Amino acid sequence: MSVDELNTPVPYQLHISDDLLNVTKQKLRLARFPDEQIDVVDNDWSQGAKVKVVKRLAEYWANGYDWRAEEARINAEFKQFKVKIDIPGYGPQVLHYAHQTSARPGAIPLLFVQGWPGSFLEARKIIEPLTNPPDASDQAFHVIVPSIPGFGPGDAPQKSGFGPQLTAHGFTKLMVDVLGYERFVTQGGDWGSMITRGMALMYPQNVRACHHNFFPCFPPPWYKAPLTMGRLILSPYLYTTRELDSLKNMQYWQKEQDGYMKIQSTRPQSLGFGLGDSPIGLLGWLVEKFHEWMDVAHYEMPDDELLTFVMMHWMQGATPGFRYYKMAFAEEGEASIKESFGKYLNTPIGLSHFPREIMMPPYDWVSGVANERFRREHDKGGHFAAVECPELLVQDLRDWFSSDTVKRAMESDI
Repeated sequence: MSVDELNTPVPYQLHISDDLLNVTKQKLRLARFPDEQIDVVDNDWSQGAKVKVVKRLAEYWANGYDWRAEEARINAEFKQFKVKIDIPGYGPQVLHYAHQTSARPGAIPLLFVQGWPGSFLEARKIIEPLTNPPDASDQAFHVIVPSIPGFGPGDAPQKSGFGPQLTAHGFTKLMVDVLGYERFVTQGGDWGSMITRGMALMYPQNVRACHHNFFPCFPPPWYKAPLTMGRLILSPYLYTTRELDSLKNMQYWQKEQDGYMKIQSTRPQSLGFGLGDSPIGLLGWLVEKFHEWMDVAHYEMPDDELLTFVMMHWMQGATPGFRYYKMAFAEEGEASIKESFGKYLNTPIGLSHFPREIMMPPYDWVSGVANERFRREHDKGGHFAAVECPELLVQDLRDWFSSDTVKRAMESDI
């Protein structure tokens, strides 16, 4: 497949070579596993991925998992394309995306952006009900699901510097210059939240409303928002139960779980030598994230689903996904991670709050940096909402994006 002309989409079908599949099975069968300490109980993941879980998944990956059947299903479910885009400040970059249009009148263009260690497959369970809702009165969408470059079939950037800010530029050009959607809405969790937030900051004339199930931000300085700081100081008495639980989730993640982010944002290539060459290493690295960040009391990924998510990073040797962290925290400018966290977002946003989400701050922190106009709390779900509880996320997207607030935003001139 040749992707040569700028802004000219080329149909794409996912395909992993037989050579890589064969080598993967060989490596799985030759793997050496660590020992589990005898006093660590089965449900204790505090030292990382459980040995018996990884052993079971590795055995199935080597001897039972049928990637070719899964590959065929993905190609049947998603209309995929690749396109070369000239990104300001970077140059040409090939983007992979899926694009499913709706036959319903009044369908709204919706850009869905993934996170790590996810892929465009995070949209797998929501793309059909969004484009073809069962009830004629439900809002329908044209759904566009790009891959972050280096994730899954998204071509890895060949030069350094490609993080969320350049991704935001590229995805906006995809929507406007390639697909012709001058006005659209967005949904994002994890990196998707930060990318779509950057898009709205830089391109408010195009991004008319956002939805987030993950919204990192910091408490405002006390001299700018003394009441917010007062609530934080007196949080045991003034925070809601949900806000207190969210604060605990954030504090636990910062204390026990953010080591992966520190190494991926500083020395991703060193990590890639091991995890990009060892399917067992990558499996252990990712299965822990899926287990710890999901609401496993209500949803635990089936083995096939989990291994398919791992394959999306294994197919490129994992390093591009790690390297994205390095590029993200090295970015400068208006929509860089550091700047966008504190910059006020005028674009109306909606929030869906799932109880096991790792980063959903107290609501007065959010309202200090964003024009929050919709909020819904759920009693189940975690970091991967589109995978864990797609029906809840779909309903929230329908309700928020069909609201009068969003209708006015879509129609107004900026």
